[in-house]
Amino acid sequence: MSARLQDKVAIVTGAAGGIGAATARLFSAHGARVVGLDLLGTPADDHLVCDVTDPAAVSEALATALARHGRIDVLVNNAGSDVFDDPLSSNDDAWDRCLALNLKGAWNVARAVLPSMLAQGAGSIVNIASVHGHKIIPGCFPYPVAKHGLVGLTRSLAIEYAARGIRVNSISPGLILVPRIEAWFEREPGARERQTALLPPKRIGTPEEVAHTALFLASDEARFINAADIVIDGGRSQVYHD
Repeated sequence: MSARLQDKVAIVTGAAGGIGAATARLFSAHGARVVGLDLLGTPADDHLVCDVTDPAAVSEALATALARHGRIDVLVNNAGSDVFDDPLSSNDDAWDRCLALNLKGAWNVARAVLPSMLAQGAGSIVNIASVHGHKIIPGCFPYPVAKHGLVGLTRSLAIEYAARGIRVNSISPGLILVPRIEAWFEREPGARERQTALLPPKRIGTPEEVAHTALFLASDEARFINAADIVIDGGRSQVYHD
């Protein structure tokens, strides 16, 4: 295996499970020193307990990472959570929680790593957005609002700092077999089969497939890719459904 991130330092948020854990493992296998930020234990080389919605906690965690490793080359903003509701039934707490977890948290960590990336004149940020950032599914408010915002944050930062060596891209996964999806399938008999039938490949994506795309975007192989969003959904969002 080629070490595509050899000697690079990578921060992965939400690294305790699902896409974040798969990304941490893959990055480590490709030579990166991985610092996982999560409220739970992670498979990263270093684990820092951190609530990404708390700017002070994020600043402290990133200062610790810099003190240990001397630099930060890659950030993968993966931390987030589904918040699905009916718009008029939703309350301010749900709105605030959704925006804090799925948008503001990514900005908190990006804001903390950007000064060191700018100082070294290089860095790659990969935001894990969602197909909800492109298509609207009824009953999922306000999650799509946050994910549309995350795609916008990606493009805004990418253009702002491109000339200073920073690349910012996003990945928009569709249905991926992360633990919360597995739990949903356990609760609803037949849901797995119905969802699989909707996907053109007739199978559901894996966290490792998203992680491999993050690896590419984080690596120097993607050095002229900036302000891009890559949809990983097996083609489902391109298919018209009645």
